[in-house]
Parts: sequence; structure tokens; C-alpha cells
Amino acid sequence: MEIEKKAAGSKKKRIGLFGGTYNPIHLGHLRGAEEIREAFHLDEVIFIPSAIPPHKLTEEIIDAKHRLEMVKLAIASNPFFSISEIELSRPGKSYSIDTLRHFCEGRTDTFFFILGRDAFVEIETWKDFQNLFTLCHFIVMARPGFQKTPVASQLPTSLTSAFQYDLETKVWVHVSGYHLHFKEISFLDISSTKVRELIERGESVRYFIPPETEAYIHKHGLYRKRG
Repeated sequence: MEIEKKAAGSKKKRIGLFGGTYNPIHLGHLRGAEEIREAFHLDEVIFIPSAIPPHKLTEEIIDAKHRLEMVKLAIASNPFFSISEIELSRPGKSYSIDTLRHFCEGRTDTFFFILGRDAFVEIETWKDFQNLFTLCHFIVMARPGFQKTPVASQLPTSLTSAFQYDLETKVWVHVSGYHLHFKEISFLDISSTKVRELIERGESVRYFIPPETEAYIHKHGLYRKRG
């Protein structure tokens, strides 16, 4: 279902935007989203499957309809999780700048863009990356121990002039007023790549992905080795 813009005068909400290929979605995605939701008191986390991710090989990505259905199944039991098809309904590559403008411009809700540390270190390669931080707050999910990282090395060099570090709150503040948070989350050694490789080899993915997602994968014969 598409997330519609709310009518004026409705209660202001704190909303997380969690984009990804979800090829397939796994427990690392879900646990990370839940920990962020709780830590930042979010009213909702919107999962946003990408259609054509700019930085990934498209031949490795299964049809969007399957990825969409797997996300729907995975989040169905969590009343704080929802899904948006905005990137799937938009032609061409899925750029985060377009998605953030869709959600954030003209809205009174407070938005938080959620991404992993591995994605953040490549943010300089993203379309209009400097303007991303003028649209909403950012939350970067980091592995345990990240807080020991020297503050000076937390940001790409090209971003340092646009941010100031607040020593009291330990938050980066952009010139636009939006915040950049680094939040340590539980480390689950799970990746979509690992899940696909296990399925291709005919090995178990139990406890890596939700049972509903696993059943869907087997039902439709996804990620099996061809030949």
C-alpha cells in the first residue's frame, strides 16, 4: 500500500524511512529497524523497496513484485512497520533524493532517513548527496564499538564543512538544522548476499529470514541455482 500524505491538522508524527533492495529482506533489517524505532521513539517505520538501485548489479536482483511481497510478509506482524511502493512505481533508477523529496517536502511530520554504515560511507557517490541532509534527519546504523571511532573520521571529508558536532548530545548538526545520528545496533552477521548463497547451495536459511519469507522463496523457487 502507498503511504498517502496526511490531511492538514493531523497529529505530527516521527517517521523512519528505511529504503533498501531487500533481496531478500532478513532478520538483520527487521531487528535494526525495531531497535531504531524504539531508540528514537518513532511512530512508524516505512520500508521502501527500491526498483532499480543505482549502485547494485541489476542482474542479481529478482523481480520487484517478489521483493515487495517478501517485505509485506516480513513486517505484517509489527503494527509500527509499513511499506511504500513509491520507488517501485517510479520509472528509472531509484534515487534517495527523489524519495526524500516525495515524503518530506510540504509535510509537517518529522522524518528520519535510516541507512546502514556501509551505505553511508559511499554517500558521496549518491545523486545530489549534499542536498539529502537539507530534507530530514539521518540515522546511521553502526556496529557495536562504533562510538570509539574518532569523531573526526566519522564523516566523509566533503561533508565536514556542512556539519558541526555537538559534544553534549554527540550528534552531528547540519547547517540546515537537521541532525545526523550514529546509533549502534545489535550485530547480526546476516546479509542478503549470504541468504542468496545459502539458498543456491540448498542449505538452510532458518533463523536468517522470517519463516513467512522463507516459505515464499521456496514456493516461487527464488534464488535457486540455474543450469
